[in-house]
Amino acid sequence: MSLRELKAERKRRDILRSAAHAFKKKGYSATTMEDIASELLMTQGSLYYYFKSKEEILFACHEYSMEHILTSLEWVSAADATAAAKIRTLVAEHVTVLMDDLQGSAMALEFTALAEPYLSKIVALRDQYERGLREIISRGVESGEFVPVNPRLSGFMVLGAINWIARWLDPTGPLTPETVAQHFSDLFLRALGADPTRVRPLPHPAVDSGPSSE
Repeated sequence: MSLRELKAERKRRDILRSAAHAFKKKGYSATTMEDIASELLMTQGSLYYYFKSKEEILFACHEYSMEHILTSLEWVSAADATAAAKIRTLVAEHVTVLMDDLQGSAMALEFTALAEPYLSKIVALRDQYERGLREIISRGVESGEFVPVNPRLSGFMVLGAINWIARWLDPTGPLTPETVAQHFSDLFLRALGADPTRVRPLPHPAVDSGPSSE
């Protein structure tokens, strides 16, 4: 990537961060392109150089967050580890994405604001993630790690609870992504019949070292 392309990518990220902040503060419908531009001290003309519409910005926020969570799903699913360790790790990755200053508000709160063709693209990515989570739960049930549960309904429980975090969490408060992820994954593992005190999260591939669970 050239220096010019790198600067353009950084500017796009700045715009997405500003937009996500505005969406959470005012709501998607009430936010204008002027609101997004003014927070960055940009002209609307400069903003339109990077994005053609407010909806395109919202789509980019969703797409960025889903790419990150699907990357996490890919390496977690491929890991040689227990289903319980995979669930704990994926919950931590999801919570981290949700509490990020860019992705969280757009990913969880403004989903239905997208129209076609943006909506179908994001639905496909979300469905892909849900199927991956459901597969991990299914494997845990088959191996006897988890009690016999409905993987689809259990997946909805996990996703619904995590995505609701953006509704109540104060990003300036004392709760950290690690604290929330630990608490939520403990609850989910107990509901699935696993002992959370015996399950460690998987080390991230970038800093992989040693055993991961039990």
